Amino acid sequence: MTARREFDIGLVQLQNMLVEMGDRVEKALGDAMQALEGLNGTLAQRIVKADPELNRLEERIADLGSKLIATQQPVAKDLRRILVALKISSDLERMGDLSVDIAKVAIRLEGQSLIKPLVDLPRMASLAQGMIGESIRSYIDENVDLAYKMAKDDDMIDALYSQILRELFEMAGENQKNVGQAMNLCFVGRYIERIADHATNIGENVVFLVVGTRPDLNQ
Repeated sequence: MTARREFDIGLVQLQNMLVEMGDRVEKALGDAMQALEGLNGTLAQRIVKADPELNRLEERIADLGSKLIATQQPVAKDLRRILVALKISSDLERMGDLSVDIAKVAIRLEGQSLIKPLVDLPRMASLAQGMIGESIRSYIDENVDLAYKMAKDDDMIDALYSQILRELFEMAGENQKNVGQAMNLCFVGRYIERIADHATNIGENVVFLVVGTRPDLNQ
């Protein structure tokens, strides 16, 4: 087998693991929001317990990426493909941690009644889930247009987050009993907003992969 063939096989393995990691993060976020909406502590606990599997997947990606660099000595775009894969896995791992943080809020609130129907938080989460999948596809397909779309979606999530903060602060001000839960729901909004930021980071890295310079998608 030629060195190039070995390298190409390694790249496909990296891509497959990134797709798996992205799927796991999307599911973790979706399940965390389901647990929050139903204040389902049992489901939330499963999300927390599954997180080490995501961490191990990131380690496997790091090991393979390091092996490819050491044995194949890639240059230019080939090197960028590996470096970007490593950065993407790091962003995905952090998204998984933030999904766990949402699940932990569901655990803390179990047994309570929600102070308001959850409408905008699930909308934020749904947008963020879409960003996760699209960010991985933008890497696999080297699709710069899809990468740039991350910034537009991120702006929508930021707008929803600001609206949620205003509503929850108002509710907390009207009734002191609402303060604790309102703050926890604010945290959830912040966690989702950070997940979107990580997806935008992936978009920026995809543009770097394709064109060789690092943009600021938030400009």
